Amino acid sequence: MRWAPRLTPYGHDTLAYGQSCPRAEPSPGEAASDRQLVELIPSQMAALRVFVGLTNQLRVPPADGLAEQVRTASCDHGIKRWRLYLTPEQMDSVAYGLWLHRMTGSAARANRFAREYGVEHGPARASDNPSAAGAAARGGMGVSGRG
Repeated sequence: MRWAPRLTPYGHDTLAYGQSCPRAEPSPGEAASDRQLVELIPSQMAALRVFVGLTNQLRVPPADGLAEQVRTASCDHGIKRWRLYLTPEQMDSVAYGLWLHRMTGSAARANRFAREYGVEHGPARASDNPSAAGAAARGGMGVSGRG
């Protein structure tokens, strides 16, 4: 071998960082037909991060995989939207998280999500049993508008 490149520490760190960055497009597994592209405005994403951050304190935690979707979401700076690829259960969970924000702050984020994606949390439809309410929030019983 006549020549072999050697990375500088900066080059090595750049490669390591680049491989750890969130993906802008879904992996083949995420692009499955059960996932939908969701584009959230920054204020919706901020509310969703709070919801996911409270996972260990909530009786109805976020749907499986939602925290990972939030962590790896990419931002399209041209349209100022966060892009996530969500399952129906994760969509229901986002609606629940935005409903919690509605109850403690502004309804605008939840209303926008319901208008754009047809998913809205309806607590009156959920059981008084916390475990049943969690299933309802993820399974559609506590959600209206899913087509």
